[in-house]
Amino acid sequence: MSASGGTKAIVAALGANLAIAAAKFVAFLFSGSSSMLAESVHSLADSGNQALLLLGGKQAKREATPQHPFGYGRERYIYAFLVSIVLFSVGGMFALYEGYEKIKDPHEIEAWYWPVGVLVFAIIAESFSFRTAIKESNTLRGKKSWTEFVRHAKAPELPVVLLEDLGALVGLILALGGVGLALLTGDGVWDGIGTLCIGVLLILIAIILAAETKSLLLGESAGAEEVEKIAAAVVDGDTVTRVIHMRTLHLGPEELLVAAKIAVQHDDTAAEVANAINAAEARIREAVPIARVIYLEPDIYSEAEAAKGPDADASPGGPVPTAEH
Repeated sequence: MSASGGTKAIVAALGANLAIAAAKFVAFLFSGSSSMLAESVHSLADSGNQALLLLGGKQAKREATPQHPFGYGRERYIYAFLVSIVLFSVGGMFALYEGYEKIKDPHEIEAWYWPVGVLVFAIIAESFSFRTAIKESNTLRGKKSWTEFVRHAKAPELPVVLLEDLGALVGLILALGGVGLALLTGDGVWDGIGTLCIGVLLILIAIILAAETKSLLLGESAGAEEVEKIAAAVVDGDTVTRVIHMRTLHLGPEELLVAAKIAVQHDDTAAEVANAINAAEARIREAVPIARVIYLEPDIYSEAEAAKGPDADASPGGPVPTAEH
């Protein structure tokens, strides 16, 4: 999937943010602009976030152990959640504090050409990074809207980089607006207001990222399309006549657990059932390659039991669930 694409977007964002953070901090030293200080901390936080995503990707590749028999795929979700915390605390809260201080004690911006020049440079650099993230995401997004892509993506890296880059671009425009108004009016309060807006923006993005990665950490099912493919692959119309109920769970962005109770013929021998299960597992893996862990339980389908409902603990009946997010 997106391992290579996500890594390319992360590296592009990391390089851009390190260069931008250095430039913004120099501009702050020469101009005293609080917007520039908030933006330099924002870019530093983003750089740390990209490092966390790269580390999470590396940690997730570790082999399964007896203590963690399903592997470490969810490491990517954990590090993506840490990104939202860093963005909220280091980026957003610092910007709010700095904006409040600047409004309480405003002062005129000095050497205006430094912040303006750096902000223009940063907008250009962030645009290239954002373009890379969009290009890599489009290969996975398909016909989904951008909102659907961010909400339903099982790999967290590209949505995180997309939202970070979008937030960075909007934040730069807010900073440019705050600095510009401060220069035009001679009132440094506008610089502080711009900084406050940057803080609110970062906190909103952090909350969105936290909500999405929390859902992934709790465990999400496969997408509706994958569920349909798996259900179709299980049934051969001969030995396996239907799926009684099924559950799917992402162990990581590219590893799916499938557990299903399947209906077999009442007069099949144990050998026939075992062969049918092995064949069904092979069909599932061919239809959905990320289905790495598969558990199929044979049973005899009962209309009366199915009428009781889809509760797997209560009865062997019930419909195949659809994916929800």
